[in-house]
Amino acid sequence: MPAASHPTSRFDLTIRNGRISNADQTFFADIGIKDGVIVEIGENLESGERDVDAAGKWVLPGGIDSHTHIEQLSGMGVMCADDFYSGTVSAAFGGTTTIISFAAQHRNDRIPAVLEDYSRRAREKAVIDYGFHLILANPDEQALQHELPAVIESGITSLKVYMTYDKLKLDDYQLLDVLAVAGEHGAMVMLHAENHDMIRWVARRLLERGHTSPKFHAVSHDPLVESEATHRAIALSRLIDVPVLIVHVAGTETVDIIRKAQQLGAQVYAESCPQYLFLEAKDSDLAGLEGAKFCCSPPPGDKASQEAVWAGFKDGTLAVYSSDHAPYRFDESGKLPKGDATTFKEMANGVPGIELRLPLLFSEGVMKGRLSIEEFVALTATNHARMYGLAPRKGAIQVGADADIVIWDTQRRTTVHPEILHDAVGYTPYEGREIQGWPVEVYSRGRCVVKDNALQVERGSGQFIARSRPDPVVKRAEPAPQRKAFGNFIGLKSAALSK
Repeated sequence: MPAASHPTSRFDLTIRNGRISNADQTFFADIGIKDGVIVEIGENLESGERDVDAAGKWVLPGGIDSHTHIEQLSGMGVMCADDFYSGTVSAAFGGTTTIISFAAQHRNDRIPAVLEDYSRRAREKAVIDYGFHLILANPDEQALQHELPAVIESGITSLKVYMTYDKLKLDDYQLLDVLAVAGEHGAMVMLHAENHDMIRWVARRLLERGHTSPKFHAVSHDPLVESEATHRAIALSRLIDVPVLIVHVAGTETVDIIRKAQQLGAQVYAESCPQYLFLEAKDSDLAGLEGAKFCCSPPPGDKASQEAVWAGFKDGTLAVYSSDHAPYRFDESGKLPKGDATTFKEMANGVPGIELRLPLLFSEGVMKGRLSIEEFVALTATNHARMYGLAPRKGAIQVGADADIVIWDTQRRTTVHPEILHDAVGYTPYEGREIQGWPVEVYSRGRCVVKDNALQVERGSGQFIARSRPDPVVKRAEPAPQRKAFGNFIGLKSAALSK
């Protein structure tokens, strides 16, 4: 319970007696916070104007979820269930204090108008801090030469491109154009890596044979679809020596491809998500259309692929753990645009997970000994901050950082039901799971956001965070002489190739 206030204290807030973990160490200390920033860490700090006793609890950096689809119109024209209020409230209750969501360009959109629209909606509604990745669907000359450089300079230092979906996919030539601009201006390129024509070919043959139910989504997205596209994406990035990040990695072969490329020195990074640790393709084999609740792209695999993802997190092949929160209601506004007649090819792709992302990994990873607490922090906060230009402001409990702090009760046990969650979806693919460990107090820039299972802040109180250049595009190794010569021959302006 908070102690009596101390209006003459040097601190607005003191969190004391907690077991603090960062990505590199665990220690016991008090945390002194002033004006939303951590100003001192040490033993027996003086009381703050507010005092929080975290004895017996774990004190961790606030989670960063760098892959969320909030209030976004999909390429199929379906609007997400969550807006920036419900989405960020749900994130906060799950221990996340910063999200990076997508501002999605569609073919006929100009990028400045897209960003103005998303920025307005988030500014009015978000309760925690946020940034944007730009989804780029039309890399024309105006975008490449003028709009993208301005976007990157404004603090949106990451772009997402798709290798599949009719209305979003870029061909290899376009991908190289985008990579070249990112290399010149210092942005991270995220790739949804699936082979579009393989999916299209298999799906047509399935539908011709009357195989329309949700379980055939996984059949049409055979694991080779992901592994082939990942291999190709890495080759494109290696050609011009520009870092890339492969999102939502699902398959065993894909993890192996990324690991081997990293061992060869490729600047490739990767992410995975709860659905690839805790769901399987067979979960979508249900009566009627119920299986659609478990369908996302790439689809979950089997037990072996789950183990491959765990191993990838453990050895660093997969650097970040995000939700890929893609919330669609189970009705004609979302998952089932044609009602009972919806085929696997027509249903909205994606599963919700923004609130359960951290509790699931804490319970199954930390509490069951698969991950250390330091690895948990790295995967859920610190690596996101470094990967996307949020460090040193976010991602660690350290002097000078924002006071984004979450107090975890390791003994609390929770059975998952949709009713306990705060998103606007109405179902969860993790229903019935028992989770050990839960975030019980959440602080964003020193503001108490969640306490006593209640929201403590107003809509619109989150802040847009302009990001610096990500670590992987700044802290680059000297390119090999042949790559440097190649870059000079073809006129690349990548900082790495022009050293």
